[in-house]
Amino acid sequence: MLDMAPQPVPAPTVARQIGAAVHRRSPLSAEGMMERMFSRLFHGLVYPQIWEDPVVDMRALAIAPGQRLACIASGGCNMMSYLTAGPGSLLAVDLSPAHVALGRLKLAAARHLPDHEAFFDLFGRADRAANIRAYDRYLAPRLDPATRAWWEARTPFGRRIGLFARGFYRHGALGRFIGAAHLVARLGGTDLGGLLACRTVDEQRTWFNGHIDPLFATPLVQSLARHPAALFGLGIPPAQYELLACDGDGDVLPVLRERLRRLFCDHPLRENYFAWQAVARRYPEPGEGALPPYLEPAAFDALRAHAARAEVVNQPLTKALAGEASGTIHGFSLLDAQDWMTRAQLADLWREITRTAAAGATVIFRTGGAADILPQQLPPELLSAWQSDRAFARACHEADRSAIYGGFHIYRRRNA
Repeated sequence: MLDMAPQPVPAPTVARQIGAAVHRRSPLSAEGMMERMFSRLFHGLVYPQIWEDPVVDMRALAIAPGQRLACIASGGCNMMSYLTAGPGSLLAVDLSPAHVALGRLKLAAARHLPDHEAFFDLFGRADRAANIRAYDRYLAPRLDPATRAWWEARTPFGRRIGLFARGFYRHGALGRFIGAAHLVARLGGTDLGGLLACRTVDEQRTWFNGHIDPLFATPLVQSLARHPAALFGLGIPPAQYELLACDGDGDVLPVLRERLRRLFCDHPLRENYFAWQAVARRYPEPGEGALPPYLEPAAFDALRAHAARAEVVNQPLTKALAGEASGTIHGFSLLDAQDWMTRAQLADLWREITRTAAAGATVIFRTGGAADILPQQLPPELLSAWQSDRAFARACHEADRSAIYGGFHIYRRRNA
């Protein structure tokens, strides 16, 4: 049976959607040119995997069976993990056609691949020739035409789906950024893979202090860190770079150092697959370390049972919510999308969130800086409909293994 999906969004519309999200300054200014360089990335694959901790998300959202969710898709990992909790439906949106195609591929794979081993080969290992044969046999005939066309489009190295035979997580803007970070570390005399030899958190801290910390004193790292474009591969637009710099009194370097320290030192390596991706450029094997919830063998049956409940669309979240009934959505996961938004865009988004939120609904989001942006940015009449759960949000932020963000925030719908 063909997995149906909305018709593809025309390329000019995609460009307008991405531009509206990113472009704030004149294209003739230096800042405006950087914004347009960044927005071009989102016409292709940026995040082969998402860089937000789904365990923290699911704890904050407290997903109950049958509830309706809305989220930003990004690389699709958290969307898939949410499905293991059995929501009644899940609306996932993204501005990047590549992320939409990836999310739809993941949903089709959960439904149609023969078993967990084939699923883990495709999205856990992501480097087997057998993945391409599995795609052709089990997935291609069941994909909607737009998604199939995206994965079968030709590149200089063959069809795009061939990335899953060559190490998918080494590709996309994030994969290339991590590869470049390995090169910079080697130029400074450090093999990032050395972290894998650590057996305790104390050993991880000692290794960080001896091998990573000195890199921040090198002219190369200092120069790169102070150019906003150097962080585009992390999905950090110029506006968000400014928020990072604010946390370092105008200097982004100490902020990056502290967040890398959190990534490598705050959790046992065996429990942090984000650190594995950063240093080994792969996920652990089952039994070798923690995995995203959707890749865990024990979750596969639930994922398969619920995958048909999700829809991935190439739209801004505000527009997608406008098509939903009032008072029907129980959880919203916004990632860091609000860091990109103007005051007017934030107000439009929260009007739709407030309209569509069910009683007691939860909104979670992250910010590049430590501060919650809503009290200063959102009109009081919208903010007053929501209660911030600051203490729980701080605990979630400390538990977040991805470590890249400055803040995690939770808002709950007040009783009308």
